[in-house]
Amino acid sequence: MVLGRAAIYGCAVAALLGSACRAAAANPSSAASTPAAKVKRAANSPLLRSLSLHDRIAQLIVVRGYGDYPTSDNAEYRRFLRWIREDHVGGFIVAGRIRNGNVISAQPFEMASFINHMQRAAKTPLLVAADFERGASMRVAETARFPYLMAFGAAHDLEATKELGAATAREARALGVTWVFAPDADVNNNPDNPIINVRSYGEDAQQVAEGVGAFIEGAHSDRRNYVLVTAKHFPGHGDTAEDSHLQMAKLDQPKERIEAVELTPFRSAVAHGVDAVMTAHMAVPAFDAADTPATISSSVLTGLLRKELGFNGIIVTDAMEMQGLASLYSQGEAAVRAIEAGADVLLMPTDPEACIRAILEAVQHKRISAQRIDASAGKILAAKQAAGLFRKRFVDLDAISDGLEEQKFENLAQSVAERAVTLVKDDKHLFPMPGEGSCAIVLGEQFSTRGETLVNELRRRAPAVTTYVVNASMPDTVLSFIAIEASHCKQIYAATFVTVAANRGSVAIEGGLNSFMNTLVHGGVPVALISLGNPYLLRDFPEAAAYMATFSTASTSEAAAAKAMTGEIAITGKMPVSIPGLAKIGDGMNVPAKPNAASNRAE
Repeated sequence: MVLGRAAIYGCAVAALLGSACRAAAANPSSAASTPAAKVKRAANSPLLRSLSLHDRIAQLIVVRGYGDYPTSDNAEYRRFLRWIREDHVGGFIVAGRIRNGNVISAQPFEMASFINHMQRAAKTPLLVAADFERGASMRVAETARFPYLMAFGAAHDLEATKELGAATAREARALGVTWVFAPDADVNNNPDNPIINVRSYGEDAQQVAEGVGAFIEGAHSDRRNYVLVTAKHFPGHGDTAEDSHLQMAKLDQPKERIEAVELTPFRSAVAHGVDAVMTAHMAVPAFDAADTPATISSSVLTGLLRKELGFNGIIVTDAMEMQGLASLYSQGEAAVRAIEAGADVLLMPTDPEACIRAILEAVQHKRISAQRIDASAGKILAAKQAAGLFRKRFVDLDAISDGLEEQKFENLAQSVAERAVTLVKDDKHLFPMPGEGSCAIVLGEQFSTRGETLVNELRRRAPAVTTYVVNASMPDTVLSFIAIEASHCKQIYAATFVTVAANRGSVAIEGGLNSFMNTLVHGGVPVALISLGNPYLLRDFPEAAAYMATFSTASTSEAAAAKAMTGEIAITGKMPVSIPGLAKIGDGMNVPAKPNAASNRAE
């Protein structure tokens, strides 16, 4: 009999007490049915009892960190080290540094070395988390460049999604990451959603649920590479028009709709043994009439997630620094309210020490019970035990390259990116690209390398094609000149890069590029619009003669777009979302590859 995931987690809790798991192995369903008893045992464990109340509270804090190795006199580094060495926080998240609007990726060996350094400084082993929604490449250089989850939805391959989960777990453990904040369980059914978009598997709740389940299965398939996985953002951030980084979002739908749509993927996550659920800084009037953010709503976290969905794992808040919560309360008050509501872990507070002090005072004044703190701290210690951190907390630096298996995972990433390419419209038969008279215009992002792979791959495959690269920083006079030059082409292929990370709060084309695109589309030359990122752009340019989407800005998706444009690969993807009035879920034209297209490219 296979030991169930809940039973395995229970064994970790029991291990804290020095007890055996034979009963759980013999009867996993019985073990899974008594989570409250396991938490109670964890709360009485010798390890937990050895911690002061301050340190038990500190275990509930996961602070912001980075994957680089700063100098010892760096003020940010000294503050971070104090949180670990003196305040004894429970862990840190490897966040991405932002430079010129772009996330700077960490280097694998530098990041692993830094994690080892922090683990040596910690009294209790640290949980190290990361937003590996598309594998380690979301934060780490020199790793397989997996496309966004919506590309997996367009490829309609659950086995590939399962392989993504397994690859993510292996990459994470090779680097020293034990907690993955993935998969995204949001149903992106609002085309104006400025923060989820291609991070979601799609618009159909059941398809998203299947993708979530497959990812979790894959991530949990190898006990040697155990990681905690997290469904987010509860109770569902896909039907909002606000970016909770900037303001509190709102899911203004009736309870019946939320139960049928938004909660479906989370039910799947719970059924597949997800370790954690991340909250959303989002009001849900159907479940909390006070319009309280879900992160601090006991109706949402305890009533809905714990009692109705039966989730007994770790509830982690979304980043406490986000304005959807931080604009409403001080860090200390927000921390207390989140714990009161049912959260176990406070993610990325700007002032961890203030949070610890506030929770200590709340316990001293009987606002929060010590038993409530013990229950959450017991879960965190049990999770660390399950991840093997009390046996081995350090990364084997000599084994990093083997663990990343870059070529194997890169092949998977490229395969999915190619099968995700979807052709929604082609009124002028622009795909595949004719050999003569074509122009390709790449609308990139300022200070970004996006578009370089696409241009290089096009030039290699179709050297006769004239290519232009533009971005929003260019003067209108330059854009006008390029539009005039392009008017002499027989057909124009305009590739756009729009992501939620680059355009915080918006998924529209930047600045003057929107006007530039309108000039092209209405200029008398057939224009094929190619979206690398936001798939809803066709709404802004419905007169485009053709529309192709990759649902991802990863370089593997850029290469896939070039191959599809030149006929090297067949176009087979199907829409995982609808574009109101223009495309339905499941739409997608099948275009066969050109014979010998691959052999004709320039090497």
